[in-house]
Amino acid sequence: MSGWALCQLQVVLYSFEVSASRGLIFLCGPGHVPPGPGMTTKIIHFMVNGRLEQAEFGADCSAADVKDLFRAAAEAGPHHILKMYDTNGSLVNISPRLEANSEDSYYRLEVVATDLQSVGMPTELDDMESRLHHLESKVIGDVGKTADIMCELKSQVESFKRKLESVQHLSWMGLFKEDSHCQLSRLSQKPTTPKLSVEEERQQVRRKFINMSSLQVTEKVREHLKTPIFDNWQWEEAEMLVLLQVMFTDLDFLTEFHIQLDVLQNFLFEVYCHYNSIPFHNFQHCFCVTQMMYGLIWLTDLRSKLSRLDLLIMLTSALCHDLDHPGYNNVYQINAQTDLAIRYNDISPLENHHCAVAFGILSKPECNILKNLSYEQYKLIRGGMIKCILATDMARHNEILNKFKTMQPEFDFNNKDHKEVLMKIMVKVSDISNEARPMAVAEPWLDCLLEEFFNQSDTEKLKGLPVTPFMDRDKVSKPSSQTNFIRFVLLPLFTELTKLFPCLEQHILEPVRRALEYYSGLERAGKEEEQTTKA
Repeated sequence: MSGWALCQLQVVLYSFEVSASRGLIFLCGPGHVPPGPGMTTKIIHFMVNGRLEQAEFGADCSAADVKDLFRAAAEAGPHHILKMYDTNGSLVNISPRLEANSEDSYYRLEVVATDLQSVGMPTELDDMESRLHHLESKVIGDVGKTADIMCELKSQVESFKRKLESVQHLSWMGLFKEDSHCQLSRLSQKPTTPKLSVEEERQQVRRKFINMSSLQVTEKVREHLKTPIFDNWQWEEAEMLVLLQVMFTDLDFLTEFHIQLDVLQNFLFEVYCHYNSIPFHNFQHCFCVTQMMYGLIWLTDLRSKLSRLDLLIMLTSALCHDLDHPGYNNVYQINAQTDLAIRYNDISPLENHHCAVAFGILSKPECNILKNLSYEQYKLIRGGMIKCILATDMARHNEILNKFKTMQPEFDFNNKDHKEVLMKIMVKVSDISNEARPMAVAEPWLDCLLEEFFNQSDTEKLKGLPVTPFMDRDKVSKPSSQTNFIRFVLLPLFTELTKLFPCLEQHILEPVRRALEYYSGLERAGKEEEQTTKA
């Protein structure tokens, strides 16, 4: 008799889709299959593949049997790795210890990758899951011991969970990010669905976006969207497009500038299509930067200090600031004498390209959100966007920051030059604001950035080009890469902005200071361990 029969496992399929926990409301109509007589079961509600399902199993079931149950529900093969989230977005271990829940507090189950051994990955990770269960058992057994021991063990458990189950932390194993299920299927020996082309994937996102765009986003999500603690990792691409639409709507841009909703949707979708599938400078980064800009507009009450046209310039600049980024920075473009470097005479080649792509999209009538503006308004917006996007070139960082510093004592919102520099500063802050976010949101972004950096330095070595020092995987550690960046780039910039807007002290400056303490601690620990090893 199989493990499923022994444990009397059941899965109840529901014929509806729910995303209420993320603020999107769908119609629903559940069905139910009752448990057998005399069963002592635990009932787990969970969302998988857009369906709400219910699992019932006995408390004495093994971990393997429970995982088989959820693997079947996810239509996953034996070589797939699953991960499950609770309502707060935290990873939970798939085991008989899962806490029973209700339909309103369902878990979210996802297939993230194939089993490492089945695709020829390093054998030293084969027993990671058993080590995870061992550590978890130790944590449970040590409840009565000191807090330090508990914290250390829990830290180890979470570390293994992240490495095994979170695709954002699997880049070092050579696996793909979660944003393309079809790419992950390619790693499987027996793919369950045929691979979609890039265009088919995009059209699938478009259909989802249009279908969801008329749904009501809850007030709770709208308010959360205005804060720097917003967690981008919980949202799919189509949902991010819906939230971008919310930003343009809630700032009254559609009314103020006579933007038709279908034109805005076409514009947002084209922007999405023009971000490449690379580790860091992708559409998800574009969303994060735009969301931070949106949050800063609300936190600093810029709606009462700047015109709607200025706000449109800043939000749209944030949205378009990295369009068609190739994953290799300006230094590489210039040293490799790429087409972009030649076209723009080595002067901010990437940023000039991002601007050109943005206005290429706006040149299409069906995507032109500026088509109902006067010629003078269009000129102001085009000029403003070009200045703001070019300001994201880090080679100009000190120049722009020093200008802002000189204006600081007598800053005047009615002064055109002051206002222009502030708009550049706001876009710059939004662009490099990840460390102002909670560590659980920020740290995966650092992993993505380092992956992109290392890709560049590897290419530079292969082509015999000068190797960018802070991108060299042989010289850079995760903590060291952040301590210098936070100390010499983020803190001076964020400190100056906080002088003008003291309310940002707690929202962006304090989190960045905490991040510096965290990475400085890791860097010291690494050096001490290295010295001990040498001794």
